[in-house]
Amino acid sequence: MIHYFENLPPNIVGFQAVGDITENDFTETVMPKVQALIEQTDTLNYLLVLDTSVKNFTIGAWMKDAMMGIKHLTKWHKAAIVSDVQAIRNFTDFFSYLILGTFKGFEHKDLHHAIDWVSEKE
Repeated sequence: MIHYFENLPPNIVGFQAVGDITENDFTETVMPKVQALIEQTDTLNYLLVLDTSVKNFTIGAWMKDAMMGIKHLTKWHKAAIVSDVQAIRNFTDFFSYLILGTFKGFEHKDLHHAIDWVSEKE
């Protein structure tokens, strides 16, 4: 399931992934919040805290995630992925070379730093 983070700076959207992640999590939770932020700010600053394995994402969830990324390709500004898995953080850092925007991986202990970075407080 994906939970929306309340009380974040108004220029970012943030989510926490726990347990099994399905297409509905993206359709019902992620995509509406992303769309609302883009309509409000014309840019996408995105935070995802992974408290589950990427193996728990269904194929439908991966497809919706990819479709969201492509649909808003020119809107990406900053994205932080929070995970204690080094490979995920490395992939996130590398993703900046593949798509517009800046992507950065953070450890769970650095969640507040990730929020500040995405919201451009730093």
